Amino acid sequence: MIDLEHLYAMMDSLVVPYLFADTNHTIQYINKPGLAWYAKFGGAALIGQSLLACHNEKSVATIEEILEAFKNGEDERIYEDSARRRSYMTAVRAKDGRLLGYYERFEPPAD
Repeated sequence: MIDLEHLYAMMDSLVVPYLFADTNHTIQYINKPGLAWYAKFGGAALIGQSLLACHNEKSVATIEEILEAFKNGEDERIYEDSARRRSYMTAVRAKDGRLLGYYERFEPPAD
């Protein structure tokens, strides 16, 4: 079984920003690239705060809609696919299928 030190090291080695929030939208983890990405919103100070607080009203509605879809079995959704970036929300589930939360990640646009 992997320990937390190794898990955090693996997550921090990702080159894309990664943020995990629980089903109450509370930010539980942000990887190293994510801390840089979210620096203008407070970086590490966001951990323990609501993800919804750093989004506008339209984005909040989209995040809440996607979370409901995750509760109904959906596993991933692209919510932005622009020339600037591709943004995803992905469900995180326990071994028994229970929804634990979701992560938000960003990638450069597809060529």
